[in-house]
Amino acid sequence: MNRKRTLIPDAFRLKKRRFGADNLVGNPQHGEVQDGPPDVKASLESLMTLFPRKLFNDSLPQIVFKHQLYSLHSDKTLVDKQVNELRDKGELLVFQLGFDSGAFALVFHADYRAKVLAGEAGRDTLGTVEKFLDKVLPVCSDLSFSKDKMLKQFLFTDSEITQLVKSGVLTVRDAGSWWLSIPNSGRFTKYFIQGRKAVLSMVKKSKYNEILKNDLEERRTPSQVKMHIKYHIHDIVGAELVECIQTTSGTLLRFVDT
Repeated sequence: MNRKRTLIPDAFRLKKRRFGADNLVGNPQHGEVQDGPPDVKASLESLMTLFPRKLFNDSLPQIVFKHQLYSLHSDKTLVDKQVNELRDKGELLVFQLGFDSGAFALVFHADYRAKVLAGEAGRDTLGTVEKFLDKVLPVCSDLSFSKDKMLKQFLFTDSEITQLVKSGVLTVRDAGSWWLSIPNSGRFTKYFIQGRKAVLSMVKKSKYNEILKNDLEERRTPSQVKMHIKYHIHDIVGAELVECIQTTSGTLLRFVDT
């Protein structure tokens, strides 16, 4: 699968500034929050319960974007630090899925391995994929791999690299390099982007371009929203596509006009 690294329109890209996100942590599924230091692993596990496994026939690992964690923890530096620590320990894998150069997908290593091997069962690429999972991922947390590194450091042949691309664990970045990839994740990316756009439109079409978060969660979603609306709310808040305003009635989400 050759996925070009094209970006979606600026209106849907990650912003560099924060817009008053809550300095709160808690259960993102049930909306329970409490003051306290960030526990990124616990937040990841909670966010991943919103991932719709059944929508993809349980063929994908649970995927969360790093910026979704920013909707729960206002200190980006501490979030990034803990994400890097989990990555260095080999517990977490990071992916660049291509729709936005600033959006990084996070998947637990064990979940990724299980889903990749399940998808490879009975295929002629299984042996090469197992070699990659056993030899490369435990010692290398890179987002991409050069041909030189694959050939000389990890001792893969050209034909084996071709098999890894065929299996979907690598996808072409440019001539002579490949991104680490999640096999069969194209439909997820499509649903994620169209869902983000639809939920943002719901906010924008509300009176004064703003809506209480609780009210948005309870609204009937259009057909373009395939995933849980709370999954998308954590996205648009963390990506700063909406401004969060604390009111006596709860958190107000206001569309950010770019």
